[in-house]
Amino acid sequence: MRSTRRLALSCAAIAMLLLLAACGNDPGTGGGGETEPADAGTETEMTMTESPTETEDVSGDEAEGAVSLDELCETEYADVEAPDGFRVGLVTDIGSVDDGTFNQYAFEGMEAAAECFGFETNVIETANEADYENNLDTILADEPDVVVTVGFLLADATKQYAEQNADVNFIGVDQFQEDYGDNYVGLLFREDQGGFLAGAMAGLLTESKTVGVVGGREDVPPVVRLVNGYEMGAKHIDESINVLKTYNQSFTDKAKGRSDAEQMLGDGADVIFGAGGQTGSGGVQAAVEQGAWGIGVDQDEYFTTFQGGSAPGSDRLATSAVKRVDLGVFENIAAAIQDSFEPGIFTLDAANGGITYAPFHDADIPEDAKQQLEDIRQGLADGSIDTGLDPVTGEPN
Repeated sequence: MRSTRRLALSCAAIAMLLLLAACGNDPGTGGGGETEPADAGTETEMTMTESPTETEDVSGDEAEGAVSLDELCETEYADVEAPDGFRVGLVTDIGSVDDGTFNQYAFEGMEAAAECFGFETNVIETANEADYENNLDTILADEPDVVVTVGFLLADATKQYAEQNADVNFIGVDQFQEDYGDNYVGLLFREDQGGFLAGAMAGLLTESKTVGVVGGREDVPPVVRLVNGYEMGAKHIDESINVLKTYNQSFTDKAKGRSDAEQMLGDGADVIFGAGGQTGSGGVQAAVEQGAWGIGVDQDEYFTTFQGGSAPGSDRLATSAVKRVDLGVFENIAAAIQDSFEPGIFTLDAANGGITYAPFHDADIPEDAKQQLEDIRQGLADGSIDTGLDPVTGEPN
């Protein structure tokens, strides 16, 4: 089963490692969902008996091509149980497990695995970048079998602690390393495919033939892959479509994202894709408030930015380009339980359900557009459609 989900260390993966060797430890957010250093504070620690505030499931309900973790548990892992005393710990990036970003998605993957396989969990929410190592010390004091760390900012600390704790398996979300050792896996994603799906949706909906994307930091490769993938997806629908693109220095500046989107709307855009965390979400909100279409990223923003449909403009959120962090975390915890944990790169893409798009929810999307988008997703999954981008750099082939 796992061979259908884990991609081999392909030429693209090797190219990624060579790129990293040349450029140093490139930051790699999961497409703009990463947070940035916050004001000084203290970490929050939780266990299963000391649960966080209940979170809304940001994975959505029936995203196309998505693998339900409940279904996965019932079908492929029905006979799998964790050994007595098995424990999993998670350290978030700066933020909380209900913040609507990768932190929440990783947490949900861990909790789904705990419910499926029966084990205890422990969570530490990071308040300050200076707390990473202290938080890892604390989580390891609980003697876990698996530790999940979220985000590229934790990559250096995760590698260090993986080397020092050979009996613990580490799962790092969006963490690129030249060498993962024997007990460390990095979850990577085909953001170019996610951006392509968002761009195709924009191309199918636009009436003005001008669409826009509000990106995060240009020095973050996954953001570049999302932004360029968006342009390629829109032009896959209609080569004449004009794609307005902008990058930002912050993932948490909603006001700047809003300003960017308003400029694009003024220039004729009628669809805005937010590919920059909260900055991008600010752009999506500005778009829907003016009656344009918005497209979210990473998670299903219907449940986060638009509060499950209760926030104004939810009917103008066309979809979201979804990255299944929860699936990657779940699968690798399952592997650890079954003594089949494989260190190295674990890639999620359209072929294994790791890249998809969210349900349309309240949006009135034409039936032919829905079908065309699904045909494109299936084409990306079976290889009959290519994004035209290098999966590592995000630049045109």
